[in-house]
Amino acid sequence: MKPYRILLADDHALVRAGIRSLLEKLPDTEIVGEAGDGREALSLAQARQPNIVLMDVAMPGLNGLEAVARLQKECPEVKVLVLSMHANEEYVIQALRAGACGYLLKDAATVELELALQAVGRGENYLSPAISRQVIDDYMARVSGQPGALEHLTPRQREILQLIAEGKNTKEIAALLSVSIKTVETHRAQLMDRLDIHDVPGLVRHAIRKGLISLEE
Repeated sequence: MKPYRILLADDHALVRAGIRSLLEKLPDTEIVGEAGDGREALSLAQARQPNIVLMDVAMPGLNGLEAVARLQKECPEVKVLVLSMHANEEYVIQALRAGACGYLLKDAATVELELALQAVGRGENYLSPAISRQVIDDYMARVSGQPGALEHLTPRQREILQLIAEGKNTKEIAALLSVSIKTVETHRAQLMDRLDIHDVPGLVRHAIRKGLISLEE
């Protein structure tokens, strides 16, 4: 997979600039684009044809975890390395479930970024050493067991859940997704029923726990 054609996806311009600076010092590395949210990442991945996407988790509109899952369907040849400040078990597990090839913490050393890219480029998986073995063991146990609550939702329902948790109202969500208000209301009712959560504050708490949005955003 060399040279590495890399797409950066992070909603913070300064973070992207820092990562770009590090990547430009690595051999055989080309940055083909930068995205500020999940939707832009999907669009640029199709247009620029990177072989690796460095994907943040907590991004507005369409979070990195959902973007990873969609990218695996739309551009299955693209490898995704999640780059996040969160070592939280739920984030790691959701990223791996979505199809990410690696999970790297943002406070990792430059040499670790290079090692992660090399591993992903060889078709291997990479997890930051700082992520506990317990997280990995728990993930392995889960993938052989029953799916979690979010897996019972459709991609559209997960997307609407995130937008609700971000404070968007029904009209705003309908406009953003180019669907009718009635369609949004139907999805909202269905996801509430499947999650057995029937108020917005409960949905927000659930979205935070599952990594769809971050308290830092």
